Amino acid sequence: MSDMPASDDASPSAPAATVLPAQLAAFLAARMCHDFISPASAIVSGLDLLEDPSAQDMREDAMALIGASARKLADLLAFSRVAFGASASAETFDPRDLEALARGVFGHMRAELAWTIEPVSVNKPAARTLLNLAQMAGSALPSGGVATVRAVQEAGAIAIAVEAAGPRARLRPEVLRGLQGQALGDGLGGHWVQAYYVHLFLGDAGGRVFADIGEEKVVFAATVPA
Repeated sequence: MSDMPASDDASPSAPAATVLPAQLAAFLAARMCHDFISPASAIVSGLDLLEDPSAQDMREDAMALIGASARKLADLLAFSRVAFGASASAETFDPRDLEALARGVFGHMRAELAWTIEPVSVNKPAARTLLNLAQMAGSALPSGGVATVRAVQEAGAIAIAVEAAGPRARLRPEVLRGLQGQALGDGLGGHWVQAYYVHLFLGDAGGRVFADIGEEKVVFAATVPA
């Protein structure tokens, strides 16, 4: 865990973008709305089918659609509450609870999740880092693969490594820009703002984040004060 990738340094020392707080809030809100609107709309579509007298033969399909979409929406909401929000008054987290949140999101992705966390508890910056980097690793595997999340505590810091390995593994340029603290430029704001948010809260906590891109592999690494 001590051999952190360094080819794409995304630490707080990289040139920072000037993003107004209101702009950042707008990007984060748009990102979460984008995630939530798809399952919410699917639930409404299922309810419309149930109410349609001419579609009663599709009642079973409608109920399945409503059930699956409701689970996805609940999983995303629970995940986002910790990954992006204040998560009530919690300042430390059980890695097993974080794993459950991550697996809930990965249940709606093509990628699989492997989770190995050594500390028995982690602070809020580390918890947010684990969840966000895990989701970003899953998103880097559009054709499937394995996202491996590891963390150890050493020398007063938590070292995190998240590897996305699989066919067509890729890191969007806007994600790398966000991790480096750079402005959006070209690309999708929803992908950029998550990475930029990781850059911000890690910088505030005195941590660092890196990204390394290889052949069919993307590696994220971060250090967070324990």
